[in-house]
Amino acid sequence: MLRIFHNTSYGFVKHWKLAAILTAAFIGAGLVTFAITGGVNYSIEFTGGTLMQVQFKQAPDVAVVRSSLDKAGITGTEIQQYGGPLEYTIRARDEKQVEAQAAGAEGISKQIQAALDQQFGAGNVNIVRTEAVGPKVGSELRSGAVTAMLIASLFTLVYLAIRFDWRFGTAAVLATAHDILVTFAFIKLFHIEVSLTVVAAILTLLGYSANDTIIIFDRVRENLRKPHKGLTLSTLLDKSINETLPRSIMTHATTLAATLALLGLAGEVIRPFALVMAFGVFIATFSSIYVAGPILLWIESKYPRTDDGATAMAARAGNAAAATTKGGRGAERLAAR
Repeated sequence: MLRIFHNTSYGFVKHWKLAAILTAAFIGAGLVTFAITGGVNYSIEFTGGTLMQVQFKQAPDVAVVRSSLDKAGITGTEIQQYGGPLEYTIRARDEKQVEAQAAGAEGISKQIQAALDQQFGAGNVNIVRTEAVGPKVGSELRSGAVTAMLIASLFTLVYLAIRFDWRFGTAAVLATAHDILVTFAFIKLFHIEVSLTVVAAILTLLGYSANDTIIIFDRVRENLRKPHKGLTLSTLLDKSINETLPRSIMTHATTLAATLALLGLAGEVIRPFALVMAFGVFIATFSSIYVAGPILLWIESKYPRTDDGATAMAARAGNAAAATTKGGRGAERLAAR
């Protein structure tokens, strides 16, 4: 059987300072963008309104398209090129305007089609697809998505609390929270529209990231139960990461291959999901190594364990050095739960 990255001995944890600077800069850039331009760009599903994908026989002037809609009383529309120069998406999501229509959001789509036919001639504009969501439904979907994320986060927190002691569990939870924060920064920086498919990607990333950290921490506990005289906790972390590296490479490579296939072949509707998932594969790997591990070292330095017959393995700030244990029984208690 092919074995890749077998018996490696890379020093991962020593680069945690550089990793912290990079992730802090990325999150900071996202926060600045939030402060300047406002919140995330919600899709029609969450705001309510009408989305139409139209195809022209000849490349149109966007200004002419917008003026024709304004004349029809449909103001504040967003018109974006969609793929080639002949296809565009038109978003009309003025909630007050949608509520004012007797026919609701679907009535807006008919008005848009009539305005385009009048401007460019009947048969010169093909309506590829139409999505219409009322403002009340959009609000319910938005609150439901937030509830789903909170419930998923709560169950992840409970699982980690049961699976590990509080030191390991806290590090895993903070690493997962880091992933969600960085993902939102990525969504904002790259102007990804937040739809139900993007929420599904975030929920998938939540479990994917936690699982990646759990795999490494499980190996850390196994290594703590073995004789490790003279090894620091930092060294044991590096050892555990290297031992799980072949599994991580294979898992992430297959997941990334699937997401890249979706990104290139699945079309515009599923592309935001694929983008977030592809980014999530990288960020989950990053956080399980450079966020969860250093946080665990810091916690051990602040709250060292002192069991009978054992010297607490304490991670020192800076070099993450640890005191050696005096007996196997003390090491087992260190890795308890």
